[in-house]
Amino acid sequence: MVKICCIGAGYVGGPTMAVIALKCPKVQVVVVDISTPRITAWNSDQLPIYEPGLDDVVKQCKGKNLFFSTDVEKHVAEADIVFVSVNTPTKTQGLGAGKAADLTYWESAARMIADVSKSDKIVVEKSTVPVKTAEAIERILTHNNKGINFQILSNPEFLAEGTAIKDLFNPDRVLIGGRETSGGQKAIAALRDVYAQWVPIDKIICTNLWSAELSKLAANAFLAQRISSVNAMSALCEATGADVTQVSQAIGKDTRIGPKFLNASVGFGGSCFQKDILNLVYICECHGLAEVANYWKQVIKINDYQKTRFVNRIVSSMFNTVSGKKVAILGFAFKKDTGDTRETPAIDVCKGLIGDKAKISIYDPQVQEEQITRDLALKKFDWDHPVHLQPMSPTSVKQVACVWDAYEATKGAHGICILTEWDEFKLLDYKRIFDGMEKPAFVFDGRNVVDAEKLRKIGFIVYAIGKPLDAWLKDMPAVA
Repeated sequence: MVKICCIGAGYVGGPTMAVIALKCPKVQVVVVDISTPRITAWNSDQLPIYEPGLDDVVKQCKGKNLFFSTDVEKHVAEADIVFVSVNTPTKTQGLGAGKAADLTYWESAARMIADVSKSDKIVVEKSTVPVKTAEAIERILTHNNKGINFQILSNPEFLAEGTAIKDLFNPDRVLIGGRETSGGQKAIAALRDVYAQWVPIDKIICTNLWSAELSKLAANAFLAQRISSVNAMSALCEATGADVTQVSQAIGKDTRIGPKFLNASVGFGGSCFQKDILNLVYICECHGLAEVANYWKQVIKINDYQKTRFVNRIVSSMFNTVSGKKVAILGFAFKKDTGDTRETPAIDVCKGLIGDKAKISIYDPQVQEEQITRDLALKKFDWDHPVHLQPMSPTSVKQVACVWDAYEATKGAHGICILTEWDEFKLLDYKRIFDGMEKPAFVFDGRNVVDAEKLRKIGFIVYAIGKPLDAWLKDMPAVA
């Protein structure tokens, strides 16, 4: 029986290993992590992450050929293939701070693998890592190998949160990069055989190490670029009276462009887009490619501009101040069907409103109050570092209340901000909400999920990203 061990029980490691266990019943899969609460949660009925379909997959395999453990060294030593899915956060200090990836956790994982291994191993990069990481890891393992043969592979994940299980069941492609040596090719074949048990062989792409590593960064950069492009257009649409939804539909019909990732919004979030682009920028700068670095920097700048523009629109529309006013925040996760709040635009929007002394009331169906409090207290990039390196007790912001009901969040509010496209926000009784709000009552739709005309007939003043402005908003332009 092939034994697989995955170091890291997070958003990538947990779902990926669960699906491998389901699709490969003859493979033993163990997910290990030093976090006891996280492993305890995986072994309970309340999983540590929310992902549609994940619960069913874990239940089918757990205790059969899927296990979760804190005994990291034991299971690494016994494994034939070791996936490494640890954090590669953006550095907060030192060389490359604010751009470069911090490989501290990857390096310590590699040293531990070298220390405990008693047999040959295939070590697989599953985390998003900068180009040439495999080479660094290879050097660590080679210099500590005690006669053991290690082969390094890059197998980046291309999952979208909210559809991760579906993506794993039917991936667009599986990418495996390895050395162009006989040993490297054998390692690629071994991993390919695992995926080939359910993925068509023509969807499994085999490349060299560097191509695989760079492909992950490039894919995220291209996707983020599309979002920033349509968001840039949304500002122009508002200024000219065009409708960004109609523009997106028109250009998306061009088969060279396609319709995906053309929805205007308050901005992109998630654990990868910003981090990977900053990483790409740093790599370009290190290779003297200043013009290329500046090109990718602009994708981040437009994303930041969109969030700032949204906050400015709220403040200017509400008589140029939100001081002491209640603003309801509907949605805190960075997208629907996930409880993930990493780099969510909601953080910057909330901080912007808090900075103008608004009182905010937050409702999200999947995000806990403790997480929201922590997110609003942390400095940039701190979220991606281990909890023990973060502030022990985040300062709670007195202007913030977290509630478990959209109607409670909006009661007595002057304005509503829709920041996550949860389906339930389309189905709310907005007449009931309007009756319970201060007047004039505002809706700022950062995801274009509500029918603006219906809400206007109820009596709301509605701002929808990239849509023609009503008379009220035209009279109070946002300054960005």
